[in-house]
Amino acid sequence: MPSVFSRLAQNRQPPILSRTQINFTVAIDFTASNGNPSQSTSLHYMSPYQLNAYALALTAVGEIIQHYDSDKMFPALGFGAKLPPDGRNGNQENPSCCGIDGILEAYHSSLRTVQLYGPTNFAPVVTHVARNAATVQDGSQYSVLLIITDGVISDMAQTKEAIVNAAKLPMSIIIVGVGQAEFDAMVELDGDDVRISSRGKLAERDIVQFVPFRDYVDRTGNHVLSMARLARDVLAEIPDQLVSYMKAQGIRPRPPPAAPAQSPPQSPAHSPPGSPLHTHI
Repeated sequence: MPSVFSRLAQNRQPPILSRTQINFTVAIDFTASNGNPSQSTSLHYMSPYQLNAYALALTAVGEIIQHYDSDKMFPALGFGAKLPPDGRNGNQENPSCCGIDGILEAYHSSLRTVQLYGPTNFAPVVTHVARNAATVQDGSQYSVLLIITDGVISDMAQTKEAIVNAAKLPMSIIIVGVGQAEFDAMVELDGDDVRISSRGKLAERDIVQFVPFRDYVDRTGNHVLSMARLARDVLAEIPDQLVSYMKAQGIRPRPPPAAPAQSPPQSPAHSPPGSPLHTHI
């Protein structure tokens, strides 16, 4: 039976998204401010009974957005970690994971491999995804970067510059803040009240959506409904941001895809498991 998230995606699929290939990338904060993963107070604590905030946020957003990504292969990045001595904590040439389950597997594997460290630098992650987004700018593809973080950012000026540069590209950024930190910097990056700027240059359009995870924690323990609400809110601006890019570039909307021909059912292909997150950019 499909999850609440899957049904939400199928029932409320914006037409503009169904005509564009969405390239989804997730970046996870592995800095020491999250706390020791082996302790229950850590935001990265892997309880045998329930998902932590990082895994819940990833699942809520990823289960919907994966419906717009045809190959279901998602680059999974980590930042702020101290690499093991041999540096072999993930596939840096191809950090893609198969589906949301693959990302979760890579996330859990990385927690057992890397040391949480610092600093919390967003700019390299934004620049990495922007570089890929710049390769196709005809409206056929659109990149969405999900950053999950505890909110203590170290490179605010560089991140602003990276976002201003990315605003002219087919790209959106979703930031989910976990934990109890003050998220003033994340609100500033969101730019809903004041469009962000860098070196006197305004971002051409608003491409950042920030939400604090704590606003969606259901005190009754009903994580399914609260996470569906989280997914709805963080993805709400993506269609308008995509349209704003199309208009800015003078791109006409693509026609709806032709209905696929019916074919007999086939055995599912083997899906490779997730490999540890690429935690060095």
